[in-house]
Amino acid sequence: MLHSVLVVSEVIDEAKRMKKPIIFFKVDFEKAYDSVSWEYLLYMLERLGFNPKWIGWIRECLNTARLSVLVNSSPTDEFPMGRGLRQGDPLAPFLFTIVAEGLSGLMREVVKHKRFNSVKVGHNQVEVSLVQYADDTMFFGEASLQNVFMIKSLIRCFEVVSGLIKSKFGSICVDQALVEDFAHLLNCTLLSLPFPYLGLPIGANPRTVVT
Repeated sequence: MLHSVLVVSEVIDEAKRMKKPIIFFKVDFEKAYDSVSWEYLLYMLERLGFNPKWIGWIRECLNTARLSVLVNSSPTDEFPMGRGLRQGDPLAPFLFTIVAEGLSGLMREVVKHKRFNSVKVGHNQVEVSLVQYADDTMFFGEASLQNVFMIKSLIRCFEVVSGLIKSKFGSICVDQALVEDFAHLLNCTLLSLPFPYLGLPIGANPRTVVT
């Protein structure tokens, strides 16, 4: 977790320090565990090479899940689930990580084929395009319309197959009117500095942060 926070903080701080125009896109998976598509989860298990017996066990765990809800303080009869992972289940965080890996794979492909321009950080110009930890995800890229359209395509594709998504968009050293146009294209709200990431403030002045 700390590694992810450090990477995100370094990208933001360097962009501010060097007045480098970048965009960043924070994905908050809406009702993350409740919305996971089982079909997509099982597909990802196969793509990642899990043993068929293991996949069968996971399928059985999913298909036998039952729920009941409280109505006027009384539980209803149990009924089967159609999607989602049960919070509190020790396997749930690991299964969600496998679901989120699909988004990482999509991003690696578009960067590999130069359809998305990453942010370059540090003396070694390390490319950073996506930082993930559990259900917290950040995209980083150069401030270009091509990057915005590519993010939109990736998010839409992932939303369709996984059943997840809710997002916020921000930028550094980019004209405010252009930022608002980008946010409109992505159908998301604006994100301003400082913002919370994994419980820590990103982009804040350390002299003014109250601990």
